[in-house]
Amino acid sequence: MSDPMKAASPPSADAFEKKQLDFLASHGGPFFDLQRRLKLLHDKSLNTGKRIALFVAIAWGVPFILVLATVISDEPAISSYLTDPGPWARFLIAIAAFVAAEQAVEASLSRKLGQFVRAPLIAPGSMGAAATAVTTALRQRNSGVAELVCLLLSAMSAFVAFTTFSEVPTSTWAAGVTAGGHRLTAAGWWCALVSIPLFVFLLLRGVWRHLVWAQLLRRIARLELRLVATHPDGKGGLSFVGEYPNAYILFVFGVSSGMAAAVAKHMMQGGLTVATLTTIMGCWLIVVFAFFAYPLSAFSKPLSELKDKTLRTLSARATVLQRAAERKSIGCNVVAADQQEADAPVEPLDLTKQYDQTKKLSSMLINRSTLLPVAAAALVPFAIAGATKLPYKEVFSVLKKLLLL
Repeated sequence: MSDPMKAASPPSADAFEKKQLDFLASHGGPFFDLQRRLKLLHDKSLNTGKRIALFVAIAWGVPFILVLATVISDEPAISSYLTDPGPWARFLIAIAAFVAAEQAVEASLSRKLGQFVRAPLIAPGSMGAAATAVTTALRQRNSGVAELVCLLLSAMSAFVAFTTFSEVPTSTWAAGVTAGGHRLTAAGWWCALVSIPLFVFLLLRGVWRHLVWAQLLRRIARLELRLVATHPDGKGGLSFVGEYPNAYILFVFGVSSGMAAAVAKHMMQGGLTVATLTTIMGCWLIVVFAFFAYPLSAFSKPLSELKDKTLRTLSARATVLQRAAERKSIGCNVVAADQQEADAPVEPLDLTKQYDQTKKLSSMLINRSTLLPVAAAALVPFAIAGATKLPYKEVFSVLKKLLLL
């Protein structure tokens, strides 16, 4: 038997609901299609564990084997691979985190977008525009041009890696320094041509797909929304949207781990103070907050307008009701008595609670409580890197203060 509510919904509402179900943040695009053809994943499963094992083996495992081969063959190279924070952070932790984050991000964003349908929060007249917005997001998600740009930037990172390895002052696992100049080892070549580009590509692809989601939210924010100022969530019914950044905990942790590796190297060389570390962590936290504040800030305008309009409407209605209560209690209005007003029937109603609730309405979906897990994921890798050389009490004191801001 068909659902009467479903049957009564306009075609535009059905179109938006269908498009919402199609929006899977980690699906689509040339790289997804390539992995599907290679049977690394399929439409119903991202095979996260299998892909993590493969990508980490390619990025971290192959250089490790090449380093071992160098040591066994007694070539003049110093095997410092296992003590270098860079490969551990970028090729193992970060790449694993990027792949693992795809499942969490996709599931969370799908639920958030579905809530606009379940509530429902989008006015019937805007359902067609909402479906168009999702269609645009799907086209951007599947963009071959976007992934080509990510690939080209990844290729540029290979050149930067080659230049960096070629300028090391002493021999390392990646390059040997001899009288004839610098010479990259087999592990160094692999990292420059494969491991680092893979890390950069997964990072840029994740950032691009977040920007697609961000633009989708900003388009939805411009639609006519069925918000209510007295909603118990204190956000007009939109608090669930402000919780989406927590789906990116693993992704942020991966990015931070890669950056913290550079900090750890400076620490090993004794070139970083607690003050400098604090500045780095504070600036990075601002960048992370801005990353998620960009899409959420679009809802500030409709929420502010909702609050202002509701307060003005309640205030006007309260004037009528309170004057009626005044007449009932003392027989007349103290000022501006009006017989026509007195003859109009008014149903007694106390608007105090609604008015107080509306005054508490927040126009900011982003706040410390919803971003605290993301902030921790962003800062913990830096704190760990700093604690390797600096007093751990001072480092974790900085971490605590930044998380409490």
